Amino acid sequence: MVAAMKEPVSLLQIAILFASLSLVAVGGANTVVPEMHRQAVDVGHWMSDTEFASLYAIVRAAPGPNMLISTLIGWKAAGLPGAFVATAAMCGPSCLFTYWIAKVWERYRETTWRTAVEAGLAPVTIGMILAGGYVLTRAADHSIPAYLVTAAAAAIAASTRINVLWILGGAGLLGAFGVI
Repeated sequence: MVAAMKEPVSLLQIAILFASLSLVAVGGANTVVPEMHRQAVDVGHWMSDTEFASLYAIVRAAPGPNMLISTLIGWKAAGLPGAFVATAAMCGPSCLFTYWIAKVWERYRETTWRTAVEAGLAPVTIGMILAGGYVLTRAADHSIPAYLVTAAAAAIAASTRINVLWILGGAGLLGAFGVI
């Protein structure tokens, strides 16, 4: 039996996706993880849920910025050229926009509207990060015990000062012993 050939992904398609995501990634690339997942898994079929969750885990474990998820998605979709295009598209537009807006933003530091915009962006950023956590949980967890371990780990991380690595280690042990 011959495996079906994967439809090639155009570099322009990757560039448009990540350039547009870079402009709405208020708070960093983690805020647009749900849309990255939707585009890479549900729309483009570039990878499975499990592959996406694995790539995300690699990015979180590796040193460097969290935007590297875009590099790995580009690589999975179109090889090395896809990785370069995705990285440039994720970094370029937002860097240029930030450079331009920082000059204007500083001029109006004492205005009421600037304070209101900053106060309004904080909950938007938190909501987008929580949505990313939800999408990753759905992609990685496939049983009730796994969902419960994820919920417990999140609750412990949010309510205590325990280093997250200890929490992850505990969850890893549960997985190693077959609990999840």
